[in-house]
Amino acid sequence: MNESQPGVEADSVEQHFGPRRKSKLPPWRSPISQIILVGFVCFLCPGKLKLFSGQRAGQLDSTVASRANTALYSTFSIVGFCAGTFLNYFGARATLAIGGFGYCIYSASFYSYNHTKNQGFVTFSGALLGVCAAFLWCAQGTVMMAYPSENKKGRYIGIFWAIFNLGAVIGSCIPMANQWHTQKTVNVNDGTYIGFMVLMAFGGILAWFLVPPEKIVRKDGSRVQQIRHPSAISELKGLYQTLILDPWIILLFPFFFASNYFYTYQLSSYNLYMFNTRTRSFTGLFYWLSQILGSLSFGWFLDISFLTRRSRAILGWLFLFLIVNSVWGGGLSAELLLHRPPSGTSEQNFAKFNPVIDIYETERGFVGYFWLFVFYGFMDACWQTYAYWLMGAMSNDPRRLAYFAGFYKGIQSAGGAVAWGIDMGKIEIRGLYISSWALCGAGLLCAVPVVWKRVRDTEMEEEEKEEQGELAEVKA
Repeated sequence: MNESQPGVEADSVEQHFGPRRKSKLPPWRSPISQIILVGFVCFLCPGKLKLFSGQRAGQLDSTVASRANTALYSTFSIVGFCAGTFLNYFGARATLAIGGFGYCIYSASFYSYNHTKNQGFVTFSGALLGVCAAFLWCAQGTVMMAYPSENKKGRYIGIFWAIFNLGAVIGSCIPMANQWHTQKTVNVNDGTYIGFMVLMAFGGILAWFLVPPEKIVRKDGSRVQQIRHPSAISELKGLYQTLILDPWIILLFPFFFASNYFYTYQLSSYNLYMFNTRTRSFTGLFYWLSQILGSLSFGWFLDISFLTRRSRAILGWLFLFLIVNSVWGGGLSAELLLHRPPSGTSEQNFAKFNPVIDIYETERGFVGYFWLFVFYGFMDACWQTYAYWLMGAMSNDPRRLAYFAGFYKGIQSAGGAVAWGIDMGKIEIRGLYISSWALCGAGLLCAVPVVWKRVRDTEMEEEEKEEQGELAEVKA
């Protein structure tokens, strides 16, 4: 009687309240849950940093932000190149959490600058953020490329990129609400910086909830490959061996270099000099929304099941080639209107050198310039999504993908450092425009051999052979 009682009670409960509903939420140890978690970490940390670039941190003199960004991308490029070694030794969770630390400090430095004009602190915070960002983005890239199965990598990359850019979308609303009634070009107020500091600090805390790769269970029951070489010496060797065993990745370095280079022109030249303060917030909002649309749609296309993966790689390259040249070519007439103002130009004289269009000035062509900026964002999302998808198509091994992610962010940040250095040197804006377009074209051309010869329909067979070879070496 006692043994059957629990069953009787369970039956009576179901008869009274109906059958129990199973949760539709994915398990916490599933790839999609972890992709969403990492997405929200980046939503709260680098997602807000993107807004800083779009607003130019509210400083009329771009020298301060340019120095900080040059320091940021310089340290990022150095540390990023070997960040995969750090991740494989300390683990993805610690790497992601440490990476989130620097963003709050960076925001605080601009808050301090508004009151003290301490340029040294801003530059130091940029260098520190470069180290922290290298760790964060290496962990992010490894999770995004290694956790999903081969047939879902494009969609998961798109989901991450959408969540990540949602941070910039919401962030754009903060200064837009604070400064909507201000038509002049002015500094961002203290409330904006304080809001960013709080959100970025929470992002660093959220990173500690990441599940390690060896505990991830995919929907089909398969697991992420384990990292077999945890020692520091083996990781340093692995960094070198990755370049030797898979030299195709080197051909993607120009593609990586261009992926952060063009941000300087788009965000810190075009958006800064074409629009006034409140309009920059408005255009920035739709710039990031277009990135969400671009990443989701292009990621979905890269996972279409009725095409082979190699066919998708080729068609993806062709689409990217078309959109890149169409957008940059369409921006030529707008670029001819932009001129860098002399250093120290006052607020009253700022508009003498550039359009500085307000959102309501449709007679001055606001609508066309607005849509051009939106397509800049769409192009960027497609570029970044394709880069991650290509690397994910080259391996499923989290250890190797950690190296790939480190290479990507290191080379990418070197491009950003060069572009910010050019901006700090007060070189005419046209030079940034031409070099950005040229680098995109060169990156696409260098990627052709990888797309044509290296991308296979699956990496499972090759990596099973490698794994068997590693086990044989251990037994020997």
